[in-house]
Amino acid sequence: MFTRSELEIKTIAELRDLCRRYGIKPTGNAGYKVSYITSLMAFPAIALHQLQEGKGLRKLTFEAYQNIAQALDEMNSPTDEQAALIKLTMEGKRYQAPERWEQERLINLYKAKQKLEEVVSLLSD
Repeated sequence: MFTRSELEIKTIAELRDLCRRYGIKPTGNAGYKVSYITSLMAFPAIALHQLQEGKGLRKLTFEAYQNIAQALDEMNSPTDEQAALIKLTMEGKRYQAPERWEQERLINLYKAKQKLEEVVSLLSD
């Protein structure tokens, strides 16, 4: 992350801007460089420690993960005709209303399924 020497050459204003950029507060008196340096050097390790302790952002429970997988199962897979219409839609071809609304519903459902599959993949690592 940041090295002490990398931070020590910066001015208080530059250190303050870095803290603001990452949304952290200086440790102690904001009039001293060391207050900013301490915070900037410590926050990455603190963030990982908080993750390990289950504070803030944390892993899903197995049950929550199963619920996502169950939603994917319920969505099923597109038929050959639906897959063909999805491909055609991705190429920019659109029906006229009112069929277009159903076409949009199909493509949105397909995109949602893809995103859920991506979620499962990201969370399984």
